[in-house]
Amino acid sequence: MSDADLHTIETIVKAAGTSFYHGMRVLPPDRRHAMYAIYAFCRIVDDIADEEGTLAEKRTALAAWRDRIAGLYQGRSDDAVTRVLAVAAPRFGLRAEDFIAVIDGMEMDAETVIVAPPLAVLDLYCDRVAAAVGRLSVRAFGDASPAADRVAHALGRALQLTNILRDIHEDAQRGRLYLPAEYLQDAGVPADPAAALTAPGLPEVCRRLAGQAHTYFRTAAAEMRACDRTAMKPARLMGATYDAILTELEKRGWTRLEQRVSLPKWRKLWLVCRYGLI
Repeated sequence: MSDADLHTIETIVKAAGTSFYHGMRVLPPDRRHAMYAIYAFCRIVDDIADEEGTLAEKRTALAAWRDRIAGLYQGRSDDAVTRVLAVAAPRFGLRAEDFIAVIDGMEMDAETVIVAPPLAVLDLYCDRVAAAVGRLSVRAFGDASPAADRVAHALGRALQLTNILRDIHEDAQRGRLYLPAEYLQDAGVPADPAAALTAPGLPEVCRRLAGQAHTYFRTAAAEMRACDRTAMKPARLMGATYDAILTELEKRGWTRLEQRVSLPKWRKLWLVCRYGLI
């Protein structure tokens, strides 16, 4: 694992413009490098799913990453991300099936335009694109216990549902609607991205999904009490940050979805001090 490889993965994380970069700086260097490599992997496969290209091209690119992950566990690596992961995987017990689950989730986005998925499909999607990342992350943080996996299960879903609620308007412009079909049907909201935005029942759907996200945040917090406290610092910080975003979304309301919600820098800094340093 060379300095050049570490610089490459850190550059990928910084270029994404995410608060994740600063949040992970609470970790010791070896664990921080592992998390940057996990994030870089996720960023790359997410870009494959989201960027322009034919389905065949996306399948080929994602299949190449399946091969890279398989090779990783057979002693092969061919770029900065896999070289750093090749060191991190055995050191922290990162599991191949969790990397593959992330790719499976990206393939769900690549192969179809997701519109009003049934609850079971939405849950599978959240598990693949978020909870699987969590299962990798808690091991890099320093806790591979069953309780840590339960944190990943709940927190991953809480974060992804918050993302879905934050991005409803943006997703609709891309022809996507991640709100569950059952909630839409109960509220009389059409399963159409554009029409859903102005449907009278949409706020009720959002409130219902926000309630589910809050339940997952509470479950994750409860499970963290059974985990290594130091290892859970980044998870507590991520949970507190996204819970604050969800609260801001609720304050804004569900009729002005075009108004983007974010946390001010002072609030992010306060959260880092409150949850990243205890």
